[in-house]
Amino acid sequence: MINAEIDELHAVALRAPDKPAVIFPQSNVVESFASLDAGANRLAQALIARGLEAGAMIAVLLENRAEIFTIAWAARRAGLYYAMLNTHLKPRELTYLIEDSDAQLLITSRALLAAVPGDIRRRLPVITVDGDASGAELGLSAVLAPFAAETPLPARPIGREFLYSSGTSGRPKGIRFPLLPADQRGVTQPGEKLLDQTLRFDPASVYLSPAPLYHAAPHVYSLHSLARGVSVVVLDKFDPESALAAIARYRATHSQWVPTMFIRMLALPKAVRARYDLASHRRAIHAAAPCPVHVKEKMIAWWGPILVEYYAGSERIGTTLIESDEWLRHKGSVGRPIYGTLHILDDDGHDLPPGEVGGIWFEGTGGFAYHRDPEKTAASYNARGFATYGDLGYLDADGYLYLSDRRSDLILSGGSNVYPAEIESVLLEHPLVADAGVVGLPDADLGEVVLAVVQPVAAPEHLGLTPEAVIAFCRERMAGLKCPRHVVFVEALPRTPTGKLLRRTLKERYRSEMAPAAGA
Repeated sequence: MINAEIDELHAVALRAPDKPAVIFPQSNVVESFASLDAGANRLAQALIARGLEAGAMIAVLLENRAEIFTIAWAARRAGLYYAMLNTHLKPRELTYLIEDSDAQLLITSRALLAAVPGDIRRRLPVITVDGDASGAELGLSAVLAPFAAETPLPARPIGREFLYSSGTSGRPKGIRFPLLPADQRGVTQPGEKLLDQTLRFDPASVYLSPAPLYHAAPHVYSLHSLARGVSVVVLDKFDPESALAAIARYRATHSQWVPTMFIRMLALPKAVRARYDLASHRRAIHAAAPCPVHVKEKMIAWWGPILVEYYAGSERIGTTLIESDEWLRHKGSVGRPIYGTLHILDDDGHDLPPGEVGGIWFEGTGGFAYHRDPEKTAASYNARGFATYGDLGYLDADGYLYLSDRRSDLILSGGSNVYPAEIESVLLEHPLVADAGVVGLPDADLGEVVLAVVQPVAAPEHLGLTPEAVIAFCRERMAGLKCPRHVVFVEALPRTPTGKLLRRTLKERYRSEMAPAAGA
């Protein structure tokens, strides 16, 4: 028998083996806690048997499916890091992340395997979760076959997810937190205490995750739910009516969203919205992008005062939280700190009074480091030891935080991070593009969409260069969410004498000029 103290999942499996752990209503997949626990233990053995030492990295490229949870818990038990990869990435983007993370193994599906470049497949072991694929790839069932669920595992540190954030080069940068020693299994960590404070689960709780599980928050929240013995309902793909149907059918009590999802659910006909009984629903968490005030007002009017908003980041250097009743008194705020002491500082590092916009800094929280980017790591801390996500904001007289600019360079589209410098790098590969700058434009549906401001090598009409051609060029090289929705041509981009792009100048000009078109 496996040691009952192996981790929280195993403890739940012992006391409630037949309880559904994960439910995928759109694909009719249900897996019990006992089945998930057994699969995780067998896969942990298989990963260790393949020679993966504690602290090694594996990469995971999967659609929303139950195997993600098996892999996550197996990695935790085997003492491994695992990087969840965006399923919409192009081959060159996947290559960068797989190589940058130092992954020693890739786990994917047969459908997504086609996006994996051949050179990666030739030099990296690949496991497909849904059977053998053509070539040298192994099917998951064959990998698990030699191992029994009851076999004890060696003592190893507790593995964890490997998250990506923006980088100085414009490409994502990994955030590697240290692994915890094996004797910390079952010990509630500070981050888990924060999630407990946010979610407030009870024995009857059911958690709905309508978002892709490669995103950090849905992934971490779902794992935490399982650790607390809460059934997790996952949508294969977000659909507004399917989300409401899942709440009603499974009596979901908790959920997590991004504002774009609210917008799309509000767009449903009133008769459709009224069709579903949402009485069980009592905590709807949202973050990832600023929620327009009028959207949140409508959601609270519809769902009641159950919306809970937080402000945080993958770097985990500080968190604020606001309940609906507080938000109605401080509309537009993202709350007060529940992790870290909050400071608003000017460019010289001095504290600013309420109402004045400055950098948002947190004091007294754990440190972090960007993988292979000590300069970016250092830039996230100041001389006083405070850390920042790079955002601007201000406090009101009651200490509630308001965001003024969400990481000045970062574009938040549909709840996903889009990095302008990465897109600019691709634009500059075009032989007819001399210079390029990228900013986000407000969009009523996605929050923001990408605008590319392009300086051609000559007059575009003489080159035959069109906005459509630029967009098509990008679509061949990047995931769709990163590609420009709008392209404008200019004679020159605004830059400082040292060559730094004045991105704020572009924002100020085009957000006012193009906002109606962008939101149309």
